Amino acid sequence: MDILALNCGSSSLKYQLFDWKKKEVIAKGMVERVTIGDSFIIHEVPGRETYREEYECPTHETAIHLIIKTLTDKKHGVVEDMSQISAVGHRVVHGGEKFTCSVLIDDAVLEAIKEVQHLAPLHNPPNIAGIEAAKVNLPDVPHVAIFDTAFHQTMPEHAYTYPLPHDWYEKHGVRRYGFHGTSHLYVSKRASVLLGKAPKDCNIITMHIGNGVSHSAIKGGISVDTSMGLTPLEGAVMGTRCGDIDPAIPSFIMEREGFTAKEIDSILNKKAGVLGITGKYTDRRDVIEGAENGDRLCKLALEIEGYRLKKYIGSYAAAIGGIDALVFTAGVGEMAWLVREKALEGLDFMGIHLDKEKNRNTMTRKRESVITTPDSKVKVFVIPTDEELVFTEDVVAILEGTYTDHMNFQYTFGGRDFQRK
Repeated sequence: MDILALNCGSSSLKYQLFDWKKKEVIAKGMVERVTIGDSFIIHEVPGRETYREEYECPTHETAIHLIIKTLTDKKHGVVEDMSQISAVGHRVVHGGEKFTCSVLIDDAVLEAIKEVQHLAPLHNPPNIAGIEAAKVNLPDVPHVAIFDTAFHQTMPEHAYTYPLPHDWYEKHGVRRYGFHGTSHLYVSKRASVLLGKAPKDCNIITMHIGNGVSHSAIKGGISVDTSMGLTPLEGAVMGTRCGDIDPAIPSFIMEREGFTAKEIDSILNKKAGVLGITGKYTDRRDVIEGAENGDRLCKLALEIEGYRLKKYIGSYAAAIGGIDALVFTAGVGEMAWLVREKALEGLDFMGIHLDKEKNRNTMTRKRESVITTPDSKVKVFVIPTDEELVFTEDVVAILEGTYTDHMNFQYTFGGRDFQRK
């Protein structure tokens, strides 16, 4: 059984083909610059050289056609034809309250996804475009939606409710939803394995730090709080998003600068965060290099990010009654030792004793690492996330009729084996 996982963004489309019987990745890659010109595909097959082809993709449908063309290519492909594909799993960023678990996509499900796309206007439209394009190119196989928000639907009412007029929630669905759910799910379960405990016996804070950043407080194996909210704008400092700010600032600046609501929303999402502070960088590697070369604003950006990460660690530890482990994941979480060091600085009182040498030597996206000292009461792990594996396992479990939704404490998902690595 071969499962194709698709992660469709506004101008990119990531894919992974997984052989379920052999439990291994057959191929993976990405189509870049979809809809904006000069498109190309990067195609990776274990044991082969990476293949790149320039191919114009003015639409997501064309991009998926290119993926199929590449997967079936006689020289660079891995399957004879697409009849070998048993199903397709699609990442959907926002499921609102309509979806608390992964589901087979039919016309009603697709329409329900469209009904909540206003909650994630930057993400859900390309997700929908990817689903529709894949169904055109692969009409005879099941398609499954896997939602970023689903893992966080276990949050208690007091955690997801905002202190706003309650009819805003009742009429418009204004509440905390949370994102990066598949990543938080995966790394928290891997952390429980590394601790040698069942998920139900663990309290864990997971920190997904990339261009987008979110944290999750996980008590007894389930998400009880998370930093992103109604949209992915709330929470930590991000590459281009502001995260938590005084909510009066947008209206204040709109009055002073004459911005429209749409313009201020675009600034907070695309020109704030690390980019807003430094004026030129979103990539933390550039920020760290700039700081090392004496750039004051780069130094400030790192201090702000580390300080705010630290505040989330402390607040979430208090919320769940102490922690057994802390996990860093995603590009920055896995690669930026200085960001981790600043986030953990001064947390010895919590039982977190960072091994600075191990931390500085952990700059890889290929292996799991522990970066605390042996006597550290709280273990800190760096765990590469594998969202595509979550997609695949959810799809297989749905096809086999063994799927257990995200409200279940055991997270079996068709017998997912977190001991595999």
